[in-house]
Amino acid sequence: MQARKKYVLLGLCACCWLVLFYCGGGAQLRVLRLLTRQRGEVMRPWPNWTDRAFLPRYAHLDELQTDPGTIESPRQRRQAWSTIYKDSRCRMETCFDFSRCRRRGREGFRVYIYPTEKNDHVSESYRKILTSIGESRYFTTDPREACLFVLGIDTLDRDQLSGQFVPNLDERIKGYPLWNDGRNHLIFNLYSGTWPNYTEDLGFNIGQAILAKASLNTEHFRPGFDVSIPLFSKEHPQKGGERGWLVRNATPPRRKYLLMFKGKRYLTGIGSDTRNALHHIHNGKDIVSLTTCRHGKDWEKHKDARCDHDNLEYERFDYQELLHNSTFCLVPRGRRLGSFRFLESLQAACIPVLLSNGWELPFSDVIQWNQAVIEGDERLLLQVPSTVRAVGNERVLALRQRTQMLWEAYFSSVDKIVLTTLEIIKDRVFSHISRNKYMWNSLPGGLLVLPEYSTHLAHFPFYYLGLGVSPGQEFTAVINAVSPLVSQSQPIMKLLQVVSKSKYCSQIIILWNSEKPPPSRSKWPPMPVPLTVTDGRRKTTSRFLPHVAIETEAVLSLDEDTVLLTSEVNFAFLVWRSFPERIVGYPPRSHFWDPLKHAWGYTSKWTNDYSIVLTGAAFYHRYYHYLFTHYLPQSLRTLVDHTSNCEDILMNFLVSAVTHLPPIKVAQRKQYKELPSPQGTKTVPWANPEHFNQRQECINTFANWFGYMPLVHSQFRLDPVLFKDQVSVFRKKYKDLERA
Repeated sequence: MQARKKYVLLGLCACCWLVLFYCGGGAQLRVLRLLTRQRGEVMRPWPNWTDRAFLPRYAHLDELQTDPGTIESPRQRRQAWSTIYKDSRCRMETCFDFSRCRRRGREGFRVYIYPTEKNDHVSESYRKILTSIGESRYFTTDPREACLFVLGIDTLDRDQLSGQFVPNLDERIKGYPLWNDGRNHLIFNLYSGTWPNYTEDLGFNIGQAILAKASLNTEHFRPGFDVSIPLFSKEHPQKGGERGWLVRNATPPRRKYLLMFKGKRYLTGIGSDTRNALHHIHNGKDIVSLTTCRHGKDWEKHKDARCDHDNLEYERFDYQELLHNSTFCLVPRGRRLGSFRFLESLQAACIPVLLSNGWELPFSDVIQWNQAVIEGDERLLLQVPSTVRAVGNERVLALRQRTQMLWEAYFSSVDKIVLTTLEIIKDRVFSHISRNKYMWNSLPGGLLVLPEYSTHLAHFPFYYLGLGVSPGQEFTAVINAVSPLVSQSQPIMKLLQVVSKSKYCSQIIILWNSEKPPPSRSKWPPMPVPLTVTDGRRKTTSRFLPHVAIETEAVLSLDEDTVLLTSEVNFAFLVWRSFPERIVGYPPRSHFWDPLKHAWGYTSKWTNDYSIVLTGAAFYHRYYHYLFTHYLPQSLRTLVDHTSNCEDILMNFLVSAVTHLPPIKVAQRKQYKELPSPQGTKTVPWANPEHFNQRQECINTFANWFGYMPLVHSQFRLDPVLFKDQVSVFRKKYKDLERA
C-alpha cells in the first residue's frame, strides 16, 4: 500500500513539473537570470572570432574583418525571400495547370514567347535564349496552343546597378492577359540582387512562375519546380560549341598541376571571405592558387597589404595554360554562388572542386554531380589539398570523362542549356513518359533520348553494350521505289529475291514514291517473307519515317537499283549486330574543309578515307527513324523533300551527332560511284548536274543547324575472314564476294 502511494506521489510531482515547464518556462528563465546576476555571474557569450586568441596562426586579422552591415542572419534571409517570393512553396501539383499541356497528348507541350515591345532592349544572352526556344520543335506562335509561356522582356540581369536592368516589371507583366499570377510561365535569370548583399531579389514578384535561375541557393530552390541553370557569358555560343579538351583515354589521367585557381579577390563584401583565404593553399609547385585585387574602378583605394604581391604572382601564370595542365580546378563562389569558372572547368576536363556552400548545382534534378565534381566546404579550405591528393587515378579518369560527357550533352551552347531546361519541365508534366537518371547521365545524354519512343533502356542501341544486351537476329528491309513497275526484269525485282533469301530477313517493306499507283500484289514475285507496300507520298524523307510496320530493331535501307548478293547482306548484318549504334553499309563518301571557300565540301572520290555511308545500302537501328522525324527540325526535312536529295547525308549527320563515331564500311563486290550520265538520260538520281551542287550546299546547311561538324573521318573497313587471301575458295564463308 505504501509503495502504491509512493508511485502516485511521484507521478503527481512529474505532472506538476511538466505543467510548470510548458506553461511557466518564461518565468523560470527570468528567475534563473535574476539568480545569476545576484551571484555576480555573467553568462559568457560565444567567442568573438576576431579576437587574436581564437585566430588560427595561418590567418591575418584583416582577412576576417567584414562590413557588419553586409552580414544577414538566416532568419533575415528567409524573411527577405518570403516577401519577394510569396509562392515559395510552389510545386508542379499546386502552381501549374497541367490541362494546358495535355490537350494533344505529349505533343501538347508547346512554348509561346511574348512579343518584344519596340522600345525594349534585349541583351545578347537573352536574345540567344529566345532564339533557341523559337527554333525548337516546341515553339508555337499561337498562345492558345501553349503549355508554357516565356516573357519577351529581358529578365536575365536584375542588378539595379546594371545597364541591362529593366525597371517596372511588376506593372508590365501584370498587364499581360495570360499572366495569371505567373502560372505556367518560365522566367530566366542569371544575375539577381545588387551591392552589397547580392540577395536573390529579382525586383518583381514572380508569383507562381517557374524560375530557371543561375546561382540558386538551396534554401530558396523549390524542388521539382524551379530549374537551376549554369552561369554563362554573353560569348557563350548559340549552337554546337567547342568540344571538350579531353583526348579519349588520355593517360596518365593526372596533369602537371594538381590544383589551380586564377581569378579576382574581393576585399570587402559578400564572397570576400572565401577568395581572401585562397592564397593559403598556394605553393607555386603543384598547387597554383592566384588572386588579384586589380579590378573595379576604385581597387587602389581599398587595396590591402597583400595586393601588390598577389598582383605580381598573378601575372606569372597564364590562365589557359593552367586550365590545360591541371587535374583539379577550384571553383569558389564570387559575389553570387555561381561562377564562370564552372563551365570553363567542365570543358577543360579539369575536375571542378566547388567552394560555394548552399549552391544548387545546375540541372540538379537530373544530373548526378557526384560523378563529375568534388564538393568542398568554404569553411574547410585547408583540407582541400589533402582531399584531392587522396583521389585515385581511376577515379580521376572517371571524373574527367564525366565532365566531358556533361559538357557536350548539356552545357556547350545556349541551345543545349535552354533545351535541357525545357526537357526537364516536359518530363515533369508527362512524368509517366519521362527519362530516368541513367538516360540523363549516360551517353549520348537526355536530349537525344526521346521517351516517346520508349522508356526502356534496352530499346535504345547505345545502351546495349552497358546493359550486356544483344540486338535481335532479324532485320526489316525498307526499299525506296521511285520508278513505276513496267517489267519483271527491273533491278527491284532481282533485289527482292536477293534480300528475301537471307536467313536473317524478317520482312520487306516497299515505300512507293512513284507518281503512278503501286501495282497489285500479284505483280510482285513470290517470296518466303512478308511483303508490304506502303505509300511514301512522294516524299524523300518518307524512307526514314518511324513506320509502325517495322517490327525488328535492325533496318536495311535500300534503293530500288541497289545491286547486292545475299552473302553481302548477311555479312553486313552480322557486322551491324556488333555495332548496333552505328550505320553499317557499303558505298562510302567523305567531307572536307575548303579553306578557299571557307565552307565544307562533299566528295565521292573512291579513297580509303570516308565519313559517310550512303543509306542506299546500309543497316542501322530503327530508333534513328524516330529521331530523324521528331528530333530534327521541319526546315531540314523540308529542304530534303524539296530537292529530293541529301536525306542520306542528313541521316549520317544525325547518327554521328549521337555517337560521336564514324559509320562502318564493309567489304563489297562492286563499287558505286556518283558519275554523271550522258546527256538526255535520267537513269540515275545524280544524272541532274545540280545533284552534286545540292549535296555541297546540304553539307553546309546541316553543319550550320548542328552548330558544328558532327561527321567523323575513318579508314576502317571490315572484311570477312580470308577475304581475298590466296587460299582455296572452299575455305571461305563468303566466297561469292570475290567473284566479279
